[in-house]
Amino acid sequence: MTNTPEKIVYTAHASVTGGRRGGTARTDDGNVQVTLNAPKEMGGSGDGTNPEQLFALGYGACFNGALAAVAKKKDVDASGAELEIAIGFGPDDVSYALTADITVRIPGVDDETAQGLANDAHAFCPYSRAIDGNVPVTVTGVGA
Repeated sequence: MTNTPEKIVYTAHASVTGGRRGGTARTDDGNVQVTLNAPKEMGGSGDGTNPEQLFALGYGACFNGALAAVAKKKDVDASGAELEIAIGFGPDDVSYALTADITVRIPGVDDETAQGLANDAHAFCPYSRAIDGNVPVTVTGVGA
């Protein structure tokens, strides 16, 4: 299923040269500029960042926004939530594939409430919706 916006309200622009082994990436506004390099586990130097780290950061930020929106509708304060995002990368039968594990800790709620909010955020988050059916995602909500 394709999720197509009714209206584009913002478009991010970035330039990448050289790829994951010694490349560079930057946004057109200059707010993000990174050196790319494979992690040591993949034979790289580990200097710089890699696409999986960048995806984890973007996914986490988007998911946190989705969490805030769904929590607000249920009169729950999730402003102190902490998310941990783990993006796995490895070979599959065609090329390489990703996995995603998201742990959501929400202060002031029990585990059941945290899990429900995390599930609702996962259903609402544009990143989650974009990778649905393509990337296995595990979402764990924990009260704190």
